[in-house]
Amino acid sequence: MDDRPVSRVLDLSDPASNRIVNMSVEEARGRVARGTADGVRAIDGSFALCGTDGATVRLARSIDRPLRYFLAKQADGPLLVLSDRIDRIREALDARGLAGQFHPSYTRMVPAHHVVTIRLVGCPDPDPEYARFFSPARGVLPADTAAIGRRYVSALASEIGKWLEALPPAEPIGVCFSGGIDSGAVFLLTYHLVRRMGQSPARLKAFTLSAGEGADLVQARAFLDTLDLGFFLEPIEADPASLDPREAVRVVEDYKPLDVESATMALALCRGIRERYPDWKHLADGDGGDENLKDYPIEENGELTIKSVLNNPMLYQEGWGVGTIKHSLTYTGGQSRSYTRTYAPLARHGFEGFSPFTRPSVVEIAEGIPFVTLTNFRHERLYALKGEIVSKGVEAVTGMRMPVFPKRRFQDGAPGPEARTAWRKTESFYRAEFLSQYV
Repeated sequence: MDDRPVSRVLDLSDPASNRIVNMSVEEARGRVARGTADGVRAIDGSFALCGTDGATVRLARSIDRPLRYFLAKQADGPLLVLSDRIDRIREALDARGLAGQFHPSYTRMVPAHHVVTIRLVGCPDPDPEYARFFSPARGVLPADTAAIGRRYVSALASEIGKWLEALPPAEPIGVCFSGGIDSGAVFLLTYHLVRRMGQSPARLKAFTLSAGEGADLVQARAFLDTLDLGFFLEPIEADPASLDPREAVRVVEDYKPLDVESATMALALCRGIRERYPDWKHLADGDGGDENLKDYPIEENGELTIKSVLNNPMLYQEGWGVGTIKHSLTYTGGQSRSYTRTYAPLARHGFEGFSPFTRPSVVEIAEGIPFVTLTNFRHERLYALKGEIVSKGVEAVTGMRMPVFPKRRFQDGAPGPEARTAWRKTESFYRAEFLSQYV
C-alpha cells in the first residue's frame, strides 16, 4: 500500500458567499486549517471554509452555509471535492471520468459548529475527525423573561446592525415576512436600526407570499397595521397550481416533507420577488427562531419528548449530535441539515440571504435560557415562551409593542385553504423523486 501523503482538493464553493465581518476570508481559512476551536469560534459571520495543511484538510461552516464533500479515488491518490450542492459534486466527478464512483448517499455534509479533519493519505482513508468549536453554556440565565428578552433581542439587533453596516446604505432590503414572531422581530429591528443609522426606511419592504389568499397575508397586514407600518407590506401573489414540490426536492436536494414543503413556498416567494424586481439582492428572514426557543409541536414527532427537547443541547439546531446512532453523515441533523430549505431557494433565484437567529451570539443566549425552570416540562408553557420573550425584548430595544400571533408554518400560512394540502406528498414520494435524478 502506498501511504505517501497526497493532498488533492477541488473546492467548488464560492468564496464570495462568505460574509465574515472581523477578518479576511484568507485569515479565516488559515484558522480553519490550524483547527483550534477558539480560533474558529472567533470567526464572526457566515462561512463555509476549507483549510489545508499538507495532506490534512479541515472544513468548518456556520449553520447558514451548507458545505458538502465527496472523496473520490484516483490512481495517484484521493480527490476531495467540496461544494454547497450534491449535483455540482456529481458534475465535477463526471467531468473527470469519475462518475462511476458517485452516489448521493456517499456525499457528506459538514456538521455546523464543528471542525472536520480529513487526512488524505491514500487507501484506505481514515474516518474524519470532529472537533466542536461552539459550546454555549446551558441554562445559566436568570429565570426572568423580561431580562432574557432584552438580552436575546439585543444580540439579534447587534447581528442585524452588523449586516446593515456591511451593505451599501441605499441598497434595497427585503424581509421574508409572515407577521409571525420571528419574521416580525427581524422586520421591526431592521426598521428600527435603519432609522437609527439615519438611512431611509424606504429601502425596506416586507414581502409576504400569498398563494390563494392564505392566512399569512391577513396576519402580515394585521401585524403592520397595528403599528401603522402597513405601507411596507408587499404581497407576492403565486398561482397555487405553480406550487411544485418536485422542484423543491431538486433544489434543496433532500426529501424530508416539512423542509420540502417550506422550500416549495420559498421558491414561489423568491420567484415572485425576482420577477418583480430583477436586480434585488438582499433578503432577511426569521429562520432559526423556532429552533432557538424550541417552538415546535413535540406531539407531531414520535421520536421526541419534552424532556429530550429540553435536556439535549441544541437538539433542534444540530439533531442528536455527531457520534450518535441517529446522526446522518450524508445530511447531519436538525437545522444544520434543514437550512437548505432557505439557502437553496434564495441561491437559485440569485438572492443573498441573512438569518440573524442562526448567529452564535444569538444561539448562545437562547441556550442559556433556563427552560426547565421556566416551563417545569409543560408543553403549553414552552410554546408560549417564545412570544413572551421576543415581544418583551423587542419592546425593550425598540419601544414598539410587537403583536404576537399563534405559531403557523410557512407551508400552512402562505397557501389558501383549497391549495393547502393538494400539492403535498409523502417522504417516500420525495425520496424517490430525489433518487430519480441520479439513475
